[in-house]
Amino acid sequence: MSWLYVFLGFCFLILLHEAGHFVAAKSTGMRVEGFYLFFGPTLWSFKRGETEYGIKSIPLGGYVKINGMNPEEEMPTGEEHRAYHRQKVWKRIVVAAAGPAVNIVLAFVILYFVFSIGGLQDIHGKTVVKETSEGSAAAKVLQPGDKIVAVDGHSYPGVNVNTRIEKIGEQVQSHQCAGEPTDGCAATTPVAVTVRRNGELKTFQITPHYEAAAKRMLLGIAWEENSRWVPVSAGESAGRSLGIMGEVIGRTGSVFSHIFESQRREEISSVVGISDVGHEAVNNGWRDAFILLALVSLSLGLINLLPILPLDGGHIFWAIVEKLRRGKPVSIKVMERATIIGFALVLMLMVIGVSNDIGRLTGEGFNVSK
Repeated sequence: MSWLYVFLGFCFLILLHEAGHFVAAKSTGMRVEGFYLFFGPTLWSFKRGETEYGIKSIPLGGYVKINGMNPEEEMPTGEEHRAYHRQKVWKRIVVAAAGPAVNIVLAFVILYFVFSIGGLQDIHGKTVVKETSEGSAAAKVLQPGDKIVAVDGHSYPGVNVNTRIEKIGEQVQSHQCAGEPTDGCAATTPVAVTVRRNGELKTFQITPHYEAAAKRMLLGIAWEENSRWVPVSAGESAGRSLGIMGEVIGRTGSVFSHIFESQRREEISSVVGISDVGHEAVNNGWRDAFILLALVSLSLGLINLLPILPLDGGHIFWAIVEKLRRGKPVSIKVMERATIIGFALVLMLMVIGVSNDIGRLTGEGFNVSK
């Protein structure tokens, strides 16, 4: 069932992206001949006014057919003035940018929804003992449910649970065996462990032992998973959403600017990898699923803004070039050559993405939960 949710999520993003182009084109007076989900032969369609709406057979995107995007296209009699190429530059830029803009705004809305409704993980979560290892020093004094509030007087305020556990481990490591550590050797000094038990604070002196398999000193504690979500303000939700989007934008730009570096190429994924990660995210819960949907929407918007044809950014780029040429249209032959180069680049990205995904699928997987 999760695969169906992933598929519907992709369809949702595609429809909204194309709806952005459609609404912008209609609003600026252009003639829109078709609005289609997917590519290839038509499976189902209907016509309202001048526009045909339909579903194609190859699930690889969608498109809005705006008349006159090719200057050599013949327009219906009396409709020549509504051709895309006859519109003012600002109108063409608005229409081309509307799709990516919808995806970027949608990403913010989804992230804001997740954080405002679902909240954020509580950074003040407690480090709670789930169980102790049999025969360990901790087993003699600690009990399941004990909340460890300090070790050797250090409480580590203001950090999340995982970081606090790491710092507790580091403090335990400061208590070493005498000489070269061997399996089972005891530290020369005990760790002062302060816990809250039944509302009372108690401090115990626990001597850690070295475990060769783990290659470190251990008290013999297993921790409870107690991450919880707390409500946050509208401002914090917005700030968190913008922060994540800024990080994704920065990383996306970094990947494409270093695409000829092997390590950066490995970060590119195709629809195969995205769908597999989506499947895992849906199984992990609604928060992960919606956050992934937002990030895919943002990525879709950013990639479409690349200044290469046939992407939206390519149409924006050539419209700006025409403006800089004081309204003189760019040669159709130049546009055709640019389109060929654009297709080659898009194809290259697809090949890289699929190659990476094959490696992930046959290797260690996508590790979405890490």
